[in-house]
Amino acid sequence: MQAQTLSVTSVDSTPTPARQQERKVVIACSLGNALEMYDFTIYSFFAVLIGKHFFPTESAVASLLLSLSTFGVGFLMRPVGAVLIGRFADIKGRKAALSLTIGLMTLGTAMIAFCPTYQQIGVLATVILVCGRLIQGISAGGEIGTASVFLMESATRARRCEVVSWQPASQGYAALIGAGFGFALSQFLDTASLESWGWRIPFIFGLLIGPVGWYIRTRLPETHDEQAPAKSVAASATSAALWRRIGLGIGLMASATIGMYLFVFYMPTYLVTALNYPRSSAMAIACVASACIAIITPLAGRFADRYQLRKSLLGWTVALPVVLVVPAFYVLGHTASLPLAMLMVAALVLPSCVGAGAFFSLIMEGFSKENRALGTSVSYSFGVMLFGGFSPLIAASLTAAFDSPMAPAFYLVAGGVVSLICLNYFPEHKGRE
Repeated sequence: MQAQTLSVTSVDSTPTPARQQERKVVIACSLGNALEMYDFTIYSFFAVLIGKHFFPTESAVASLLLSLSTFGVGFLMRPVGAVLIGRFADIKGRKAALSLTIGLMTLGTAMIAFCPTYQQIGVLATVILVCGRLIQGISAGGEIGTASVFLMESATRARRCEVVSWQPASQGYAALIGAGFGFALSQFLDTASLESWGWRIPFIFGLLIGPVGWYIRTRLPETHDEQAPAKSVAASATSAALWRRIGLGIGLMASATIGMYLFVFYMPTYLVTALNYPRSSAMAIACVASACIAIITPLAGRFADRYQLRKSLLGWTVALPVVLVVPAFYVLGHTASLPLAMLMVAALVLPSCVGAGAFFSLIMEGFSKENRALGTSVSYSFGVMLFGGFSPLIAASLTAAFDSPMAPAFYLVAGGVVSLICLNYFPEHKGRE
């Protein structure tokens, strides 16, 4: 233990200019990533209202399911974005790719923010909305993997978990802003105003901050100057070992991504529609979950760096939600206490927060440098598409099918088991360049 402490102390003596450069990269990359995820996920907080405007049916449940399906459609394009923008990043560099994702996300968000309703232009409104989600999906698919690799390449080896942890932390800040908007609007606007035009305000806000993210990112230093030879890239891409590792990476994503989209983005809709919570209380609970991700994740990343934990830490953080989710959902369904409900959601979110930095570091270190961007982007995008993107739809469908508010809990249990199996077989290469 003393030897570990001494090694960390020596790393802390990194020259000030290098540490300043690292901090600049973390701030700029995290801000851009937060803007991306805010624009992509704000839809989920207003799914009920969007369903009324763009998917009018006689059944409120059917309208909600159609709206949540459109939320999930954005995830179908994430693997496409991962491949296209990942390739663009290999040719033009990380910085150019990250700037491109901001531009695409701004376009997709604008289409949703200003789209006329179904009552105004008919089915064309639904088409425009879906196209906006598809463009957002391409952007988000190229964002996460490129941003994560960019952070890793910009960090010192001994601070890797902490620096990389700012990527999931930035998603927490994005969700916190989105949930905060939902809470504020539910407090200051009456129901008629919120349903008529108030739901558009968060999307318009996303357009205002888009150019800010682009401005900052164009001033980032490039970390990737040379493209690997075409034959080398092709050989790596067709390697059975590489795709086996990508498959394990996709399975690793199951627990984390189901938890993220279930406890943060779907939770307000679930609490309102399944448990009859007031909208303001549901948004407040989502704020608590988002704040946990934003604050705890970087602190836990520093802990993982100090004690060089990866798989041993992740074993606990993946298993705990599996054990806690059923009793936590039971309490949520049998309490009218807002503080107790907040405590239950926080308890479900915290394990993933603690393991986030080690989780992303483990995945990226599992791939060699010449195929790290490809492996990370595809693992993340396919994992989120398969397990996370349709989590709200699956949870709502299970709740309706079994007529039980406990149904979503068992979906997380299944995802946790998949992740634990993949974690057991995924290789660990601590400190890999």
